[in-house]
Amino acid sequence: MTEFLFSRGRSGGRACRIAALLALSLIAAPAFAQTRAAIVPNTADFIVAVVNQELVTNAELQSRLTRIRDEAQRSKQQLPPPAELRKQVLDALIDERVLVTNARETGPKLDEAEIDRAVMNVAVQNQMTMPQLRARLQQQGLAYITFRNNVRDQISVERVREREVNLRIKISDADVDALIEARRAASGKGAQLNVAQILVTVPEGASAEVIEQRRARAEAALTRVKGGDDFAKVAGEISEDGNKAQGGVIGMRPADRLPDPFVETVKTLQSGEVSPTLLRSGAGFHVIKLVERQGAAAFTVTQTHARHILLRVSAQLSADAASRRMAEFKRQIQAGTQSFEQLARENSEDGSAAAGGDLGWTAPGAFVPEFEEAMNNLAVNGISEPLVSRFGVHLIQVLERREVMLELKQQREQARNVLREQRFEQAYLDWVRDLRGRAYVELREAPL
Repeated sequence: MTEFLFSRGRSGGRACRIAALLALSLIAAPAFAQTRAAIVPNTADFIVAVVNQELVTNAELQSRLTRIRDEAQRSKQQLPPPAELRKQVLDALIDERVLVTNARETGPKLDEAEIDRAVMNVAVQNQMTMPQLRARLQQQGLAYITFRNNVRDQISVERVREREVNLRIKISDADVDALIEARRAASGKGAQLNVAQILVTVPEGASAEVIEQRRARAEAALTRVKGGDDFAKVAGEISEDGNKAQGGVIGMRPADRLPDPFVETVKTLQSGEVSPTLLRSGAGFHVIKLVERQGAAAFTVTQTHARHILLRVSAQLSADAASRRMAEFKRQIQAGTQSFEQLARENSEDGSAAAGGDLGWTAPGAFVPEFEEAMNNLAVNGISEPLVSRFGVHLIQVLERREVMLELKQQREQARNVLREQRFEQAYLDWVRDLRGRAYVELREAPL
């Protein structure tokens, strides 16, 4: 597995929680405006708000309103009345200024190379070279240095937001237990299970000696299965139930039509696995195998098998040049003149190169956010556009996907993540409200 690609935390991966119409692209509408020193209102413009040391101008407000109306018209979305829409947009612009000023005061120091990579990624995502990006910004009347500072502000805000909001979210073990039980109950109602068993019966009223003899016989069967003997063969030789001729297989049944101890025993098993301990019931001792599970998704996760090619950015190879080289690799692969595996072996600059770029099976959260997002958006056998990450430029191909059951520890972590996601929105809104309450905000009327 390639170590450096793996995330050490997913800070900065969450988009601003503003209404979808306000979530405009960097190219079309930089999310954070220039500093007051950079804004020089012309005679046709005026200041509508002062936020700490930042200004919000009417020209900016009207520009944002125009873009929102245009987007709403294209997507056929209903907008609130003009006065209410203006208030919502002005509030959003004020919140942006509050977040930026807070991030500049409390946020981490960002590496210049990280800002360069983020700007390059904007260009790549918009299918532009850096010269084309600069030209587009110039057409829109936005200086490149201002745009770059906007990107810096966005990254800084995301880092601070992730840090501060997560500190506000408290999740107890009881919360996790409750969610797991709720999801298990909801999933179990629709689940179907195919279970196989080896049954060693215990006569009613048997003595302790007989019970121990029966237990030993069942333990011996379990040991054989664990040692690699075929389950069906052992069942045929030892089992004392009516399904022994079918290798002990009971057949696919709804979970609510199976004995509760059977359902409980197999709940953490993967298809094909055998319970590591015997099940004791009124009938005797059971060796239980989960043959197949259908319809239960409460504790499953989608794993992805992918491969990639990595070109590291350096003084000798810019991100722009690496992206063009990756685009050529993709063209060759799709034309059939080169294989992905061979190009990875010959060109990739990480530990997966020897394996043709193969990254193996991975679960969500394994990779840094920018890599994982691109990978998740691919269909099986799909190849990404060149992707700029903090490690360089990647070309990604998804080979397979599968659903797997989580182990108990993983279930608890997944439940904790679900609860954190559910509570993030309200915690974020509370945080912004607190920041705004401490900020200096002055609203101004239009001049007469």
